Order: sequence, then structure tokens, then C-alpha cells
Amino acid sequence: MLFKLSWNNMKKSIKDYAIYFLTLVLGVAIFYMFNSIDSQQAMLQVTQSQREIIKLMITMLGFVSVFVAVVLGLLIVYANNFLINRRKKEFGIYMTLGMGKRQISKIILMETIFVGVISLAVGLVVGVFASQFMSILVAKMFEADMSEFQFVFSKDACIKTCIYFAVMYVAVMLFNTYTVSKYKLINLLNASKKNEKVKIKNPFLCILVFFVVATILGYAYWKVTVDFGRLTTADKLLPPILMGIISTILIFWSLSGFIIQVVQKMKNTYLKGTNMFVLRQINNKINTMVASMSVICLMLFMTISILSSSLALRNTMQRELIEMTPVDLNLYKTANLKESYMKYGREVKTTKEQRDDSRISIQETLKNNKLDMKVLKDIIEIQIYATNDLTWKDFLADKYEEIKAEFPDLNYNMPEDIVKISDYNKLARLYGINEYELNDNEYIMLCNFASQENIRNKVLEDRKNPLMIAGKEYNTKYNECKDGFVVMSTSHTNQGIILVPDNCSLTEDMKVRYLFAANYNANTDEEKQEIEKIFASGDSGFIQNLSSNGLDIDGMTKISIMEASVGLATIITFIAIYLGVIFLIASSAILALKQLTDASDNKQRYTILRKIGCDEKMINKSLFRQIGIFFGLPLLLAIIHSIFGIKFAVEMMSGLASEKDLLPSAAATVIIIGVIYGAYFLATYFGSKNIIKEEE
Repeated sequence: MLFKLSWNNMKKSIKDYAIYFLTLVLGVAIFYMFNSIDSQQAMLQVTQSQREIIKLMITMLGFVSVFVAVVLGLLIVYANNFLINRRKKEFGIYMTLGMGKRQISKIILMETIFVGVISLAVGLVVGVFASQFMSILVAKMFEADMSEFQFVFSKDACIKTCIYFAVMYVAVMLFNTYTVSKYKLINLLNASKKNEKVKIKNPFLCILVFFVVATILGYAYWKVTVDFGRLTTADKLLPPILMGIISTILIFWSLSGFIIQVVQKMKNTYLKGTNMFVLRQINNKINTMVASMSVICLMLFMTISILSSSLALRNTMQRELIEMTPVDLNLYKTANLKESYMKYGREVKTTKEQRDDSRISIQETLKNNKLDMKVLKDIIEIQIYATNDLTWKDFLADKYEEIKAEFPDLNYNMPEDIVKISDYNKLARLYGINEYELNDNEYIMLCNFASQENIRNKVLEDRKNPLMIAGKEYNTKYNECKDGFVVMSTSHTNQGIILVPDNCSLTEDMKVRYLFAANYNANTDEEKQEIEKIFASGDSGFIQNLSSNGLDIDGMTKISIMEASVGLATIITFIAIYLGVIFLIASSAILALKQLTDASDNKQRYTILRKIGCDEKMINKSLFRQIGIFFGLPLLLAIIHSIFGIKFAVEMMSGLASEKDLLPSAAATVIIIGVIYGAYFLATYFGSKNIIKEEE
């Protein structure tokens, strides 16, 4: 009997379960998709290093999945609590008919199992098919060959998903049993007549709080954008974060106290149609939803910021990676080694062999160690100079005190790198980047690292501080930094190179590094991979063997840089999408369930509207506007937060993410939020419309 009653109750209340069911299906599908990557990688033809990166990503996603499971578990408990509160009167009738609390608990238990099993099955089906698109996405990100593509079902991901959600449902069942045991019959029967207590706030106090909080929030925005250079440690970053969180809570608290006062002054608007009713509803519910709306706003802010920043980071890295890896190989070694030198913050003793090798070119080192030079072509080698007589502090000149006050943690005693113009132009021709010309008394500052470029431009724009290099004064040719680099990297990370004329009297003891650039003498990717094994960083690599023999030589290859960078960008993107979508689902579901609860509590008010002459069109319109405002308020404030939050993230990732890549990433974020948030909004509207039409 209880089984049949539970089944019939679930079918009868299917519209109540719509949001609950949608949330569970999405949660299961996303959980399965991101945990099935280990099965999908088997069919991808990738290199060994890429396979290692994918394994790392799978491990990290496993840890993230634990956090996601906790979020989804709390969400399921919250959603289930809504369903129980929705049916208090029904449970009261059961008790008046002689049913005990234990039997009611069994009914709820069976209903929970029915919904859980169905949503788990549907979610897994959706997840299995959606994960095939995930395979394509993984392959595209790692530029893998998918010629062996086939439909994949991940047994491990399925088992993991079932176990995690089973644990969640056990928690829900225990919570339901505890909740029902606390019910009293009189409270259940009168549940529909109970209203939340609304405390009337002083409107003048609310207006004062709103403007004070808005000022504090504006200051926090200023700190993380204009004054971000000072936020170099966690303790300095914490105050703006706390100001943002507290301000968010107080903004929603103050809105409920004065928004009705403001609109009441606008008689034409306030007295039009059902606006008076809608406004009163909004005022009362914001008053009782301060905490939940604040949490929802902050979760939406995290969703927007995480998705936009991570996608912008990936777009920037992909674009700059091609630009910053123009050749197949870079090698470099320290010149003129002494008996000891500082490396990675510690003193290193050198051997006679190392010191002798540091005085010859890299090409000679390679030949002396029996490398077949035929594997390389387009070989260019240059020397990089530096002197303690020309440091960052010397370059900054009269701007030093001003810039140090703004950026106190920079190392201003670091010598500037100096390269002769002809050496640089040889390298630039090979790299396919801009070449430059200089007169005898001129220099050019090359810099493409955004934050350093801004600092250096403050000095160059004056053009009044010549540099003393090797006993001669040189004036800047341009009043700004020029784009350029000498060493391959993942992005724009050149913090400064000074180009000088060839007749600059740079001495042998000023030489600090040799830089070697070349391409592989190969026509196919397979041939390049064979040559790559010679210079790879593994234990059997040629460069590694040189280091093992005591020679101070290091390097990087285009293939290794691209594989590592693509892997890092992919890991960041996948984790960001995973967390962003989960936060979005959680915030949307909480808001939707709260609105459905309000619709259930306010049925009598809509009945009164009908009795005083409002037709269904007017009532539905007022309901739509009310839900729209509730969905829109936290989203609007979250968007405002995100504008400054994303700008701060881009500034902190200077050289890794670019503002011009924010537009496509923001567009992608808008689409994701529009689909999921919009789906919950529509489901909430139609669910609420059905609830207010129900007969008591």
C-alpha cells in the first residue's frame, strides 16, 4: 500500500519535482562527463607527455569532484526540504487518518528513491551521450588524432557517479526522517496559513546604509583595479574581498527597506496595473531572502569570473603560443663562469671543464660533444650582455622613488639585458618579427610583458634620462617600448632588453649568456618527433646528458612548450567549466526552489487578486515580472562585481591573459549562463503558474 501511495504521489506531484528532477539530471550528467575523461583518452593518439598531462588533469578533476559532490549534496538536501515543506498539509491529513510518522517517513523514503533512481538513470544516459562531445573537445584542445574515434562508455565513471549520488541520497533520507520526526499535527494542518514574519525597517536608515555600502564597494572596486599593484600578498587582498562580501549582504538588506518608498513616490508607476502587488511581494521577499540572495549573487559572480577569466586565459595562451614559439629549438648557457656563482638562490661551485666551456659558443659545445649538426638548420647564435652599472634602478632614474612606492616588491638591483642590434636583427629575421635600426647614440627598449611595459613607458615618454652604457650616453629612439623578444616562451614575458648599436663598447667580461636558435632539419611531424628526442628534457636527452657531465647548458623546444602550455590551459579550462557550471546550477536551483516556495505560500493572495477582478493574463504578467526581478537582481549585482573581478584577474595574470580575449570568452559565458539560468527561470515561472492555479 505504501509503495503504491508513494508511486501515485510522485506522479501526481510531478510538476513539483520538475526543478528537483532537472537539477539532479544535470548534476549526474556533468559529474559523469568530467569523470569519464580517463576512458575517452584511450582512443586519442597523443604523445607520451600529453598523456601524462591528461593523467594529471584526471587526478585534479577527481579532487574537484569531491568538492562538487558536497555542493550537489547540499543542494539536494535544500531541494528536498522544499518538497517536504510543500506537502505539510498532506502529511497532516495522513496523520489525522491514523498514519504514524514512521509510515510517513517510509512514503517519503520511497518517493526519494523513485525520483533518485529515475533522475540517476536519465542523467547517466544524458551524460554518456554528452561525454562523446567531451571526447571531441579533449581531442581538439590537445590537437590529437581522432581517426580511431568510437562510442565510449566509462564503467568507472558510472560506478563513481552511482556511489557518490547514493551517499548523497542516504544523507537526504536521514535528513527527511529527522525532519518528519519533529513535525506536530497542528503545525502541519495550519502550514498553509503560516506566513514569514516581516520586520519593517526604517527607510531612512536603509537609504543611509545603501549609500555607505555603495561607497565602500566602490572603494573595493578601486583597490582591485586601479590600486591592484599593492595587493601583492594574501593579507593585503583579503580586506577588499571581505568588503565585497559584506557590501553584497548589506545592499540586499537595505534594498528591502527603501525600494518601496522610492517607487511609491512615482504614482503613475506604483498605481498602474498590479505593480502595487508586485512591489509589495518583492519588498517582503527581499526582506526574508537577504542571506540566500547574497549567496546566490556571490555564486553567480564566481561563475562569471571563473568562466570568463579561464576562457580568456586559454584564448590568449593559444594565440600567443604560436607567436612566441617561432623556431623548433632554443639553447642557452651562462658565459664566463667563475669558480662559484648563484643559481636558483644558492651558491654553486664550478669545475675547470665548466669554466672552459663557458668561454666558447654553444655550437662549439655541441660539436665537441659529438652532436650530428645535420639534424639542425637555420642556426643563429647571439650573445647577451649585462653589467651591474646598469640596473633597473638606473634605468628608472628620477622615476625610481615613485615606481618603488607603487611596486615595492620588485628587484630593482637586477642588471638590464643588453643585445647588439645586428645580433638581434639576425634572430628577428629567423623569428619573423620586426627588425630595427639605430643611430650611434640611440638605444631601443624591447618589452612585451604588460605590467613591466607600463612601468618602462613612464620613463621613456620623458626622453630626458640618457643611459650610460660602457662609458657612453645613449638616448631612447622611441618614447615607448617596442615589441620583441629573444627567447621562446609560452606568452609575452619579455620584461626588458636594451638594443644598442654595434659599435657600443661591450667588453668580453660583460657577456653573461649565449643564446642559440635553430629549426629541425625535417619535413614531417614524424621526423621532427625523432629529432625532438635528442633535445627532450628526459633522462636520455642529449642536453640532459651534457648537464649530467657537468656542463651548464639548458634549453627548450617548441614541441615541449606547446604540449605543456596546451595541457595547462586545458586543465584550467576543464576545471573552470566544471566548477562554473556547478555553481551556476546550484545558484539557479536555490533561487528557483525559493520562488516555488513563495508561490505556494502566496496562493491565497493570488486568489484574492482574482476575486477583485484581475484576469489570468494580469496575474501571469505580475508573476513573470516578480520572478524576473528576483532572478535579475542577484545576476545584475554579480555582473557588476564580475566587471571589476575579471579586470583584476587579467591584471594579475598579466602576460598570460589579454583584455582583447575577454570579449569572446564573455560571449561564451553569456551563452552558458543564458541557457542554464534561463532554463531555470522558465521552469520556475511555469511551475509557479501551475501552483497558484491549484485549488485549496
